[in-house]
Amino acid sequence: MRAVAAIGCTGDCCMTHEDTDTLAAADPVAERWVQRAALAGAAGLLAACSTPGGRLLQRPGQQYSRAHTPEDAARFLLQAQFSASDAEIAAVQQHSYADWLAQQLDAPQGQTGWDWLNERGYGAIDNTTRYFDHFYPGDYMVWNQLMTAPDAVRKRLTLALSEFFVVSLTGLDFAWRSHALAHYWDTLARHALGNFRTLLEEVTLNPAMGHYLNTKGNQKENAATGRVPDENYAREVMQLFTIGLVQLNADGSEKTGTNGQRLETYSQNDVTQLARVFTGYDFDQRQNVTVVLDPEGKRKVGNTNFAKQRMAFAANRHSEQAVHFLGTSIAANTPGADALKKALDTLFLHPNVGPFFGKQMIQRLVTSNPSPAYVARVSAAFADNGRGVRGDLRAVFAAILLDDEARSPAGLRDPQFGRLREPMLRLVQWGRTFGITSAQGSWKIGDLSNPATQLGQSPLRSPSVFNFFRPGYVPPATQMAAAGASAPEFQIVTESSVAGYINYLQGVVRNGIFVNDPDLPHNVNNSRNPKRGFDIQARYTPELALAPDAKALVARLNLLLCAGQLPAALQARMVTALNATPLNATSPLDKRLDRVAAAVLLTMAAPQYLVQK
Repeated sequence: MRAVAAIGCTGDCCMTHEDTDTLAAADPVAERWVQRAALAGAAGLLAACSTPGGRLLQRPGQQYSRAHTPEDAARFLLQAQFSASDAEIAAVQQHSYADWLAQQLDAPQGQTGWDWLNERGYGAIDNTTRYFDHFYPGDYMVWNQLMTAPDAVRKRLTLALSEFFVVSLTGLDFAWRSHALAHYWDTLARHALGNFRTLLEEVTLNPAMGHYLNTKGNQKENAATGRVPDENYAREVMQLFTIGLVQLNADGSEKTGTNGQRLETYSQNDVTQLARVFTGYDFDQRQNVTVVLDPEGKRKVGNTNFAKQRMAFAANRHSEQAVHFLGTSIAANTPGADALKKALDTLFLHPNVGPFFGKQMIQRLVTSNPSPAYVARVSAAFADNGRGVRGDLRAVFAAILLDDEARSPAGLRDPQFGRLREPMLRLVQWGRTFGITSAQGSWKIGDLSNPATQLGQSPLRSPSVFNFFRPGYVPPATQMAAAGASAPEFQIVTESSVAGYINYLQGVVRNGIFVNDPDLPHNVNNSRNPKRGFDIQARYTPELALAPDAKALVARLNLLLCAGQLPAALQARMVTALNATPLNATSPLDKRLDRVAAAVLLTMAAPQYLVQK
């Protein structure tokens, strides 16, 4: 065993000899994996540990740097992206975690949400379809991105960013709102692996954010009318997007004063002063082409171009007053672009940003209650990517996913480790795991926010800028409350949402998603359309082949959906329940599908699935 470990290790990119010995001795599956690794040959293993991209992501001293079992690989995949397939599990096992991740981060971006909307015809100006007035193309767009995009890691990180820099389709009520949302999503995706400072500026000047938090149309003060600059974005860019409410140490713990009181990061005066910077901006309509929709000219609609342009700046609407906030001064009459740069630089360089942002990204991807040391390591990666660059998001996300606290098997036994899977992530995982397709290419998955009959959550549909849940939420009257542990996702869990999720999933897993008119892009309800039906369905090809063997079927679902974390006793009960309905190799397809659907539903309702570790 030590010889095998020595073959596969060229430095700190691999586990230690002792780790390999311990793991193999404790787990026969690991023993078999190590034997297969030895047969693969020393040359291949050495190459896997020496990829430059992986070395740049790997931090010195990390102990758990390889997947020694399929379960290890699946667990990593379910944190880094949405799902785990047989091929992806094998690929992770053939490399170090860092090398596999580097390959994914270098992968080209898939089709943008903006291009998908236009490809489907949603940019057409027509008085019948009126896409410019509707929300539903935006829902279809983001579900399509999550379910089908080839760059799954980037899209997983984009979804996490969308819950930090929140813009909600629910709060956009202007023409071409779906296109504006698609461009916002694409902006997050394009910069998800870039620099936080660049992303912050792109978010600030994005038209969707401009409308959502009132930067659009924000004007300078007017003493004659009593008008003052709108403070909405100035407040939220500090409170939610950069520094938070209280001063933090690098490990995310709160700083306190001499009397033990919390130290606030900013005051109301800071908000009032900073608001002056965000005046003078509005939609950029310089390339607008207007179409008249009715003979009387009562409704005129412009094209979509403004929705993907940075907001335009009008100097005559920008405040000329001096700005003093967070210890920084911007002189009176400073040009708008210069004032914006200095303001955003000040926020970006604030010591709170690393721990504030880093901890919330850990919560979205790995665990609700990271240790202070884990937060500090991620914060350090934000402060310096190892090459003197601050705010490198590629380095930050790598630090989160590769950290020993994320990869160590100790987390599987720690009741404080892990996170409740968000409902929208469960549906995306189901779709990607079992190869869902849209027969007509409609991808008409709409707003699933209803907790009584659907998921109780839908991407880019947060009820407010504060996301679906607060990062510090603690479920009241629970053991977690007694321990002072946060569980953000539990804020959207109710008796209704639990029942609604199971009821919704029961139909979707077995039959798919019903679409009234899948052959048409617009949202209609033609009961006579012969193509209406379950347009979006899972394939279940490997699962249907395994259906007669309930034990093998449950084992497969345990690996792909739960990374092997279902207890043996629960698996046995599931097998017994499935075998209550006899099935064999000659059973008809619909009976095999019944068993597969039942097994998937039982797995996705299990506590060990709902809590991701």
